[in-house]
Amino acid sequence: MYKIVRKEILHANMYQYDILAPRLAESALPGQFVIVKHGEYGERVPLTITDYDREAGTVSIVFQTLGDSTQKLAKLEEGDLLSDFVGPLGNPTDLAELSDEELKEKKILFLCGGVGTAPVYPQVKYLKSRGCEADVIIGARNKDLIIYEDHMRSVAGNLYLATDDGSTGFHGNVVACMKDLIAQGKEYNHIVAIGPMIMMKFATLAAKELGIPIVVSLNSIMVDGTGMCGACRVTIGDEVKFTCVDGPEFDGYLVDFDNAMQRQTMYKTEEGRKLIREMDKAHPNPDCTCKAEESVETTELTDKTKRIPVREQDPAIRATNFEEVCYGYSKTEAMLEAQRCLDCKVPRCVQACPVHINIPGFIQALKHGNIEEAGRIIAQQSALPAICGRVCPQEEQCEGACVMGIRNEAVAIGKLERFVADTNLQNGVVFGEKEPAKGIKVAVIGSGPAGLSCAGDLAKKGYDVTVFESLHKLGGVLAYGIPEFRLPKDRIVNKEVENIKNLGVKFETDVIIGRTVTIDELMDKENFKAVFIGSGAGLPKFMHIPGESSNGVLSANEFLTRANLMKSYDDSYDTPIAIGKVCVTVGAGNVAMDAARTALRLGSESKIVYRRSEEEIPARAEEVHHAKEEGVEFNLLTNPIEILHDDKGWVTGVKCIKMELGEPDASGRRRPQEIAGSEFVIPCDTVIMSLGTNPNPLIRSTTKGLETQSWGGIIAEEHTGATSRPGVFAGGDAVTGAATVILAMGAGKQAATAIDEYLSK
Repeated sequence: MYKIVRKEILHANMYQYDILAPRLAESALPGQFVIVKHGEYGERVPLTITDYDREAGTVSIVFQTLGDSTQKLAKLEEGDLLSDFVGPLGNPTDLAELSDEELKEKKILFLCGGVGTAPVYPQVKYLKSRGCEADVIIGARNKDLIIYEDHMRSVAGNLYLATDDGSTGFHGNVVACMKDLIAQGKEYNHIVAIGPMIMMKFATLAAKELGIPIVVSLNSIMVDGTGMCGACRVTIGDEVKFTCVDGPEFDGYLVDFDNAMQRQTMYKTEEGRKLIREMDKAHPNPDCTCKAEESVETTELTDKTKRIPVREQDPAIRATNFEEVCYGYSKTEAMLEAQRCLDCKVPRCVQACPVHINIPGFIQALKHGNIEEAGRIIAQQSALPAICGRVCPQEEQCEGACVMGIRNEAVAIGKLERFVADTNLQNGVVFGEKEPAKGIKVAVIGSGPAGLSCAGDLAKKGYDVTVFESLHKLGGVLAYGIPEFRLPKDRIVNKEVENIKNLGVKFETDVIIGRTVTIDELMDKENFKAVFIGSGAGLPKFMHIPGESSNGVLSANEFLTRANLMKSYDDSYDTPIAIGKVCVTVGAGNVAMDAARTALRLGSESKIVYRRSEEEIPARAEEVHHAKEEGVEFNLLTNPIEILHDDKGWVTGVKCIKMELGEPDASGRRRPQEIAGSEFVIPCDTVIMSLGTNPNPLIRSTTKGLETQSWGGIIAEEHTGATSRPGVFAGGDAVTGAATVILAMGAGKQAATAIDEYLSK
């Protein structure tokens, strides 16, 4: 929790808070921003840092009350606590990277207006501390709306005021004032503009006419700020950039302001929110009203060749709610299915399991009704059995290697693992055998499956483990990526995390490694002897086709994070979600299935577009089956080539082309080829891009000596996770790119063993 130590009302709907956040204050630099969230139901709001005091440990923010989230924030008083205060995020101003000699050559003018005035102050203050005095123009509609005048006058070389009504200072806007100053003989060779998007657009046009370089801040289009959603993407020259990762400051000459202003209306204006509310008429019922089919009553296995069927919600009913699709086995059903296991002397299933669970062992215990013992056997190798039993691709791993499955249906190993784990969770059984404490600190970055697995194993070995999570909730992709109807959060994920906590693992949320604190600082200043990087791959990919920056185009990461982590489908939460009447999801992996099925539950007609055939679909067969049952439409051998939009920038359709399969490519799958003249349009108003993800560049860019692949993955030894940095290990999606939960867990376990060996030398 973060205490508000000072509150100031700047004018009727603009406020400044000074927040006690020592670690963040120590790392903050001019131009960066933070994420603010208040309460369980609050929205994550990005706000630019307006000042910081390293000695007092405070960070200042200024915000204007525009929507529900900022209005609720404004009701807080001095002494109240914010639940989450994350940062610093984004890149600091480029001026901070210049040498003293280079700064002496700069004649800098800042243009600012509205709430954008406040974040200019720390930059001007910083420049003065470096011996460079910049001029500043503050603009407002009238003199009563000017903020930070005294602050700015104390650090600026010259301060000019400009008001639309002429009530003080120059009569006109900041751009006109700038032109007037230059006409009078003032010379500038560098302009920085921060404020309303329209002001920055015209400032850039004027600067271009004058031949003066200009930098603009696009912080107003940010949504989350950590790089995981892709909502703040903007066209810079010929490239698509993410404001929160690549910015927030960009060369004004290269910014497509019209595109940026269209994107700004998506969530950040009241008009945009109203449009979303008009579009989102569907209110899914969070309470399951359906009844499960009756469970199996018999205690005798009549046909060993076939699995015991698992009960599920009726497709027509589950398509309207977010309750879990699969009910799982009852005790009777689980014990019957356990009888099908052959208890092989050479269990191929164990070798096929990435964490090498003693599968025959736990199934034999279950067969005899000893559920606690079955759970203890699983816990020796898996920290997250209730999760893995639900989302792991068992058909490709343990069940795919099952001897019973050679001629008959494989044993339902995943469903049995789920039953054992759920039963022990419900009964409060905890498996926490630990070695004596070693007094050695180990840091784990990321609370996803790789990080949790590594942390749990290290804690069992007696290490003092702290997990650092960038979000306000624990679980990583388990929390933000996988929908409630596949993986319940309160009932399953949170309880599995609680079991890790019971081992003595400490967790710190809202910590951005590489910004709030670096790996070097963890090791050199905070005495962590080893670090495991399990930060995942959260940076979404896009197709880079015309119209992709239209309003209504989202990454699957953004869409699922809003639905899963921020629970935007629940009206009691503040975070909005944009979903139209017809939603097209591009891609056919597990994430695409999750997105398409979520869109369906939010009331949209849901369609999938995939450039290959059904045989090449990478998603689990079970997920594809469920999606079809629920009514998701599949458009196969079809590839988008353009996103169509109206004159306001909102999506109206996807222009596609039909494909045919040619020779296999490097992946072994047949390469899709366009069929000339087969173009057609799918009318829609929402498009979700589910094309995979890459690791966020933040850790690799702030950790010297950490070698990475050309696409951003950390280079790590396959069986140990050791990186090019001594004492630094990595595993999971941060190394491999987006993969499965169980593979990430396996990497975390291997790294824990390697870290133990490294620290035992």
